[in-house]
This record gives sequence, C-alpha cells and structure tokens, in this order.
Amino acid sequence: MADAVLMEKALGAYVGLAVGDALGASVEFMTAGEIAALHGVHKDLRGGGWLRLNSGEVTDDTQMSLVLGEAILANPAWDTRRVAGAFSLWLQGRPVDVGNTCRRGLRRFMTDGTLSGPPNEGDAGNGAAMRNLPVVLSTLHDDEAFRQRSLEQAHITHNHRLSDAGTLGLGEMTRVLLKGGDLAAAVRAMEAMVAAEPSFNPRPWRGCSSGYIVDTVRTVLDAFLNSDSLEECVVRAVNRGGDADTTGALAGQLAGALYGLRGVPVRWLRKLDPVVLDRIRRQVPALLAQGGRGMPPAHGRHENLERKAGESRSQEGLAGGIMECAAAP
Repeated sequence: MADAVLMEKALGAYVGLAVGDALGASVEFMTAGEIAALHGVHKDLRGGGWLRLNSGEVTDDTQMSLVLGEAILANPAWDTRRVAGAFSLWLQGRPVDVGNTCRRGLRRFMTDGTLSGPPNEGDAGNGAAMRNLPVVLSTLHDDEAFRQRSLEQAHITHNHRLSDAGTLGLGEMTRVLLKGGDLAAAVRAMEAMVAAEPSFNPRPWRGCSSGYIVDTVRTVLDAFLNSDSLEECVVRAVNRGGDADTTGALAGQLAGALYGLRGVPVRWLRKLDPVVLDRIRRQVPALLAQGGRGMPPAHGRHENLERKAGESRSQEGLAGGIMECAAAP
C-alpha cells in the first residue's frame, strides 16, 4: 500500500478518535431519549455536557492516547514503566476527566511501582481499549509486539479478560483496515473476535452503551456495521448516550481507518482543539515509522486532506494540511 494511503488512513483513525470523543463528551451519561429531546440528532461539536467543555475539547480518551503515543516515541525500545509514568504525570496534571478504574490503577503504580494489579472483576471497563491506537500504529507490521504491548499498557489500569479481548479485538480490526483491508476484511476480524468472545456479538444491539467493555464493543460495532460514512458511524454511536465519548472515539477510530481522513467532516476538523490536532499530526508519521514501515516526516509529501473540502490546493503536505484546514474560515 502506498505511503500516502496509509498516512490518510492512520490520520483518519487518530483524528476520528478525537472528534468522536469531542462529539460524544457533550452527551455523555445522557440517555438516547434525553439526547433526542435536547438536540434532535446530536451531530455538531458544541462542548458543554456534564464536564462543561469548550467546543472541540477532548477528554481522557484522546488525552491518554496522546500521552501513550508520546511515551512510545520517547525511546525506540518499548518500556511499560515509562508508559505508566507518563500516564501518572498526566493524572497529576488534573485532567478534565479520568475514569475510576484508570485512576485506581495509576494510583497503585504511583504507590508501589507495580505495572499490573491482579485480575479484577472491577477492571472490565473500556479504558484500556480507548487509548490503544498508538500501540496499533507503532506495531502495525508486528503481530507479536501488537499483542504484547497492547496487553501491557492495558494492565497498567485494567486487568480483566474481557478488557483484554476488547482491546485486542478492536485493535486488530483497526490494523486490518490500516493495512488496506476493506469492510469485509474488518468484518472477518470482528467475527474472529466474536467467535473467541461471544458476548461481543453486536447482532442485535442490546440497548446499552455503558462503560462496560462488552456494552462499548457492541455499541461501536453496531455503529460501524450500520453506517456508510465516518460521520454516520460516529453520530450513530454517540446518540445512543451512555459512555458516549468512548463509544464515539472508538467508532471514529474504526471508521477513520476505513474511510480515511477525508471522511472526517470539515466542520468537525475546524472545531477540534488545534493543539490536539497538532499533536496528532506530529505523532502519526513517527508511530508508523516504528511500525515497521518507514514514513516521511510530517512536513513531507502526502496526499492532501483538503480535497474533501473541495478547495483547489496542491497535493502536498497531508499531515501538515490538517492545521490549514482546521484554521480556514
């Protein structure tokens, strides 16, 4: 697959995660009925919600992903302790939101230095799956490293077989898409995940979109299977309510890996926190380079995201073009 196509898909997955997070955060913990009564169909980055966010502001889903990506890039050798330390520094910075299981795991690390607690029935949340994209990108062509590093970063805060299965299953679906697989290939990867863990079967969707990893996976897969665009996928997920920032983020990750960066609505790009966009723009080429396929630097020659906006610009600087598009009036 051409480097420009891989870059387009990888940026789509990462930006898709961030816009899904920002969109869902506005309606997190609301029911579908409450969302419909307040917004009709919630489809614009408007901020607010229980966290009283600014328009385009993200939560712990994207923030922990960015922290993990930076920890991976700090040294070519994988180091779980460095990852745990980076997460802990993030926690000490008083982020706008952090899940209880993540907080508990990081406090354990800060107290006794352990990189994993014992298996715990309380660890079956979605916090490990929501932040794993940098591992996916940095191990794209190394199956063993993908599995090992996904589980090691997960167990810093979540040590449960369902959390493990969801993190690996959604990660593998993303890898298949990034490496050029089509929807049918992603469905085959999903079916393998469901065969190994039948509770993840999204058919039919069972009406719950909580932070429990099983509910999250079902909601994300239902949105992914029943949509024809990134926007439709993310909007379907977040309008189910519940843990909407995480279901939106993971739906955006999968849809972004399928449809690419050009699938992200320009109005969402322009609203998304520009600092977050810049960090994504810088991380993606470097993470892909670690994934066993050398990529040009962020300022190099790539297919331009702005074709989506219908603007007549050159086909130069896809990664750098994110900021241009976001800043355009």
